[in-house]
Amino acid sequence: MVNPSWRHSLIEKASVFYAFEEGDMLALEQIRILDLTPLPPGQFCTMILGDFGAEVLKVEAPRAKLSPELKGEESRKAAAYFPLDRNKKSIALNLKSQQGREVLYRLAQQSDVLVESFRPGVVKRLGIDYATISKLNPKIVYCSLTGYGQYGPYRDLPGHDINYISMSGVLGLIGPSHMPPAIPTDLIASFAGGSLYGIIGILTALIARNETGKGQYIDVAFTEGAISLMTFLTYYYFFQGVVPKRGETAIHGAYPYFAVYETKDGRYITIACVEPQFWENLCHLLGREDFVPYQTDTDHIRHGPEGKKWEEISSYLKQSFLTKTRDEWFELLIKNDIPAGKVYALDEVFSDPHMLQRQMMLEIEHPSFGKIKQAGIAPKLSDTPGKVRTFTPLSGEHTEEVLRGLGYNLEEIDSLRRQGAVG
Repeated sequence: MVNPSWRHSLIEKASVFYAFEEGDMLALEQIRILDLTPLPPGQFCTMILGDFGAEVLKVEAPRAKLSPELKGEESRKAAAYFPLDRNKKSIALNLKSQQGREVLYRLAQQSDVLVESFRPGVVKRLGIDYATISKLNPKIVYCSLTGYGQYGPYRDLPGHDINYISMSGVLGLIGPSHMPPAIPTDLIASFAGGSLYGIIGILTALIARNETGKGQYIDVAFTEGAISLMTFLTYYYFFQGVVPKRGETAIHGAYPYFAVYETKDGRYITIACVEPQFWENLCHLLGREDFVPYQTDTDHIRHGPEGKKWEEISSYLKQSFLTKTRDEWFELLIKNDIPAGKVYALDEVFSDPHMLQRQMMLEIEHPSFGKIKQAGIAPKLSDTPGKVRTFTPLSGEHTEEVLRGLGYNLEEIDSLRRQGAVG
């Protein structure tokens, strides 16, 4: 019988240092997760689950975490600021050794979820694939995160976000029509199509387990997640045969009412007057009521602007936005009920009063380094909100604690270390 005492609640220790109230309930606090994800998309997936209370155990190779040049106190400080492994514990296991795998098998028997992001075939070679783990624990939810999925002609291809969004059709739609596709920040396929779809799959499988009593396997492909995010656009393709082109439709920057404009101070502002009432508000503000009728064509999603009038409108808006600063325009536009947004640099995001009031920058008290800043938790739950309870651990920081909870004595733990099975 496996002793489940490795699940010492993170809540018990966190209340001392992180202003977490011990009595607060967290939505996922009964869920135990094994995290075998060495890269950011997988870490982000389990971070969010941990933010909402899941007890996440990070399984790492016996090696240094973060940059190898960071040692001692500097390594601890870097870990404190690193958000993707917050609310987790860490055990260092050599999964290439039989003894290391035996430890993982014990952990899997008492876990609800296992998340891994190795290339297809790696977990089978290691002997920790779903077929093996589910025999030990039929209730486990096993989630694999990869670029192209576990089967298909591309399953073994290496890749990164730019490859996945290009193959999904997303990249071809980003940027102006007269320029090559613009590379967005590494977020769309890996984090939205991968991490978030992984969370959806995991939570859905856990709900299904309540009915069936069984776990299941989840195959998340970043590329497929990116395709799914374009469901709205696929409607026009499947129904009307319309293939949207970069920079040539209303939602791709072809029309001046949905665009980015440079302002007097060399910064940028966005407007999105897709609905006629917002466009009318802008035209009234600019004193150009003659522009109003040209936005009412609801077929803009299928083609670009045509005619001399659209050239005039575009030129006029460009010149108009150069007459005031970005912040002046923003205040004027929102005052007149016009959808607008300031194009922020990252430092501006975390000084914006709205973002601060919504707690999208957290300041967490660290026992050694004072206040540590991290990005906040996006979904706001009224009764069981997410919380940052602990900082990112050093690699293998909880190895001995976890092993003792599994029933290993000190002599056995020393033997595992000498054999290189744990770190």
